[in-house]
Amino acid sequence: MEKLIINFTPTGMIPNKDMTPHVPITPEEIADDVLRAAQLGASMVHLHGRDKEGEPTNDREIYEEIIGRIKEKNKDIIICVSTSGRNGADIDKRSEVLDISGNLKPDMASLTLSSLNFNKEASLNCPNTIKMLAEKMLERGIKPELEAFDIGMINYANYLIKKGLLKPPYYFNLFLGNIACAQANLLNVGLMLSELPEDSIWSLAGVGDHQTKMNTLAVVQGGGVRVGLEDNIWFDQERTQLATNDDLVKRIANTAKAIGREIASPQEVRKMLNL
Repeated sequence: MEKLIINFTPTGMIPNKDMTPHVPITPEEIADDVLRAAQLGASMVHLHGRDKEGEPTNDREIYEEIIGRIKEKNKDIIICVSTSGRNGADIDKRSEVLDISGNLKPDMASLTLSSLNFNKEASLNCPNTIKMLAEKMLERGIKPELEAFDIGMINYANYLIKKGLLKPPYYFNLFLGNIACAQANLLNVGLMLSELPEDSIWSLAGVGDHQTKMNTLAVVQGGGVRVGLEDNIWFDQERTQLATNDDLVKRIANTAKAIGREIASPQEVRKMLNL
């Protein structure tokens, strides 16, 4: 069985300090959580920036500050930046983070493979936007982190492969449990895995209460995990205990240890993904 990839998602776009005091918002808070997660076994981090008011932002300078703080103490962890369409569809703003250069240049960037609805809002990803983001990532040597919430999004990835916009190996985050997409059950997981292109590496993400279930399934079945407060702020199913990022990463590391599965280092994941 391949070693476990732990993809750490500390902040996201939704959690705020009113919801949980544990979510990192400032560049310093985010970097500190990332550095601790790396010590616990995370090999890559999926970053979202927040402005001074704590709102989601595409601001390149904020991402540069976060990345700089991380790399000051850890040059190995794989850096993935968000190009999310959840706070707007403007391609110039969304692609700004792809222009970061020098030693702060990200290794990867998210690429959501279709538009979709969340509980209260939409993530807008029209075909031209997806293709333009993919083209820019290809030109800049930044590997896409392919985000798929249902089988149709995997089919669109296959279309992008035919167009020459994606190069192997492909890294997929498969999201289960979002209200308008594939639900978190074995049938949907199996169907999505069966549609992945050859030379794919996959991780499972569970939205909200489904995070632990999907993460555990991935650990047992040989996939990777996406874990952090971005997807779930609670530690228990009853929602009586707010989680910290440390709590969530530790639980996955302990689960892997319990079944004898080794955790991949950043260097090993770089080799897997040809970064």
